[in-house]
Amino acid sequence: MALIRSLERGKGGGRPPQSEVDGTYVVVDDPDRGKILKITTYGSDMRKSGPKPSQVIELDAETAQKLVEIIRRDLI
Repeated sequence: MALIRSLERGKGGGRPPQSEVDGTYVVVDDPDRGKILKITTYGSDMRKSGPKPSQVIELDAETAQKLVEIIRRDLI
C-alpha cells in the first residue's frame, strides 16, 4: 500500500479493461496527513482461489481533489 503523491496524465492511450472487479473504500484518519481515502480492489471472478484484496490505492485530500478534477474534465 502506498499513498499516491502525484497524479499526472500519462502518455499513450492504454487499452480497455479486460475484466471487471469489485471494490471497497474506507476513510481513515492519519495524524500526520489528515483523512486518507483507501480504495481496495478484489481479484476477478476468474481467480481460482476466490476474491481477495488485489490492489490498494490511497489518496490524501489534495490528490483526491486532483482525481475529482480529472474525472469531471475527462469522464463526465
